[in-house]
Formats: sequence, structure tokens, C-alpha cells
Amino acid sequence: MGSLVGDAFLLALPFTLGATVLVFAVTLAVAVRLGKHAVVDVAWGAGFVVIAATAFLLSAGDGDDGRRLLLLVLTGAWGLRLAWHIGQRSRGHGEDPRYEALLARAPGSRTAYAVQRIYLTQAAVMFFISLPVQVGMFLDASLGVLTWVGIAVWAVGLFFETVGDRQLDRFRKDPSTKGQVLDTGLWRYTRHPNYFGDACVWWGIFLVAADAWPGALTVLSPIAMTWLLAKGTGKPLLEKDMAERRPGYAEYVRRTSGFVPLPPKKERHPSA
Repeated sequence: MGSLVGDAFLLALPFTLGATVLVFAVTLAVAVRLGKHAVVDVAWGAGFVVIAATAFLLSAGDGDDGRRLLLLVLTGAWGLRLAWHIGQRSRGHGEDPRYEALLARAPGSRTAYAVQRIYLTQAAVMFFISLPVQVGMFLDASLGVLTWVGIAVWAVGLFFETVGDRQLDRFRKDPSTKGQVLDTGLWRYTRHPNYFGDACVWWGIFLVAADAWPGALTVLSPIAMTWLLAKGTGKPLLEKDMAERRPGYAEYVRRTSGFVPLPPKKERHPSA
């Protein structure tokens, strides 16, 4: 069954929280220097890695070594890949239109408004979503069946996220597809394979923590991540922008699943 090494976990919380704050403080300094707050998207993946590494170091001698290393590797592989991908994608570009629209409403200092509406919000969300990693590091139970299920779910998620991002990159770089809608590959089955993959990654990490009590109590973290991707700041904002810029997007929406991969719906043709 196993248990949480409670005292060690509670003592570690101020340090993982401090690591989270430090990530966003450094990111803010870089953003101000570069003149764009879109760099916070690079820090999103990297920040989880910093939290995982901090918890890993602090849990030495307390949690199960196999689970500790596994959580570090799963979080690190996902977070570093995401940070690298977003960093490469945003090179040479100015401010993200989402942040530009948000900061245009700033009643005073744009930087102060960004701290309030972007940095503090994302720091709080990151810390909450990372709880399965933090708790899992301090569980003293050996790895069980649920851990292997979690690894499989994580692998499915990383596949969808990585392949989906690569397919989108190739599509964007192809001059012949300018103004068109990507509806091939994984994008034929879901309008957001990368978001679906992201959700699977965090459900997989949660299952690794839930393999031992009280890791299952962190279930609200993957729920929050999934809601943000499917209903919050992910899918809805992106689709609103796409609907305005891509004339064929409405038809794509009608035939393609919004999140979970499903066979595309057949087009209905009017009877002659």
C-alpha cells in the first residue's frame, strides 16, 4: 500500500513553491528585456521540470527511488521537449496576439498588469498541476501495476503531442498550404492532438502517483489541466482565432472531434 512521508513532504513544499516563483521571476526579467511576454510559454514546460528536479533532490532518502526517478524522467522529457518546441516556434516573432490583446486592457503599467494576469496566474496553476509529481516523490511504496498503466498513458500522450506538433510545423512551413486548414495525419481525428496529448501526459503522471496512497488525492490536478486545455485557455481561444482567419475551419469543426481522437464524421451532401 505504501504511505506518504508526510513531514518531509511538508518541509519540501516551501522549496518547490520557491522554485516556482523563481522560474517566473526569471522569466519576467527576460520578457521585459526582450519586450515580449510570450517567453512565459517557454517557461511553462521548463517550470515543471524545475519543480520535479527540486522535489527529486529533497525527497532523497524518503520516497521510493524507482518512483522518484520515473517521475523526474517523465516530467523532464515532456517539459524540456515542450519548452524547446515553443522556443523554436517563437524565434524571430514578436508578442503573441493573445498577450497583446490582454495587455491592451491594462489600466496602468503593462508589466504590473502582466505580473497579475499572466505570471501569478500561471505560477499558481503550475504549482497545483505539479502536485502529483511532488506527492509521488515522497511515496515510499514500490512500483505497482497502476504505475505501468500510467507510463503507457504518458507514452500515448507524448506521441500525440510530439507527432501533432511536427505535423503542424511541416504544414505551416509549406507555402502551398497557406490559408488552408490542416486535416491530415493526427489532425484528421482530433482538432487538437497536441492538447489531447498534453492531457494524457498528466493523467499518466497522476497514475504513477496514484499507485500508492495518498497519491490518488491529487486527481484534481490532471482534471484541472484537462479542463484548461479543452474548455479554458487552450482550445476555445485558439479555435476562436482560427475561425476568424481560416475560411474552411467551420467545415473542419463539423467533421472533426474537438479533443478526443475519433473517426471523422462523414460529410452530408444535399440530395439532388
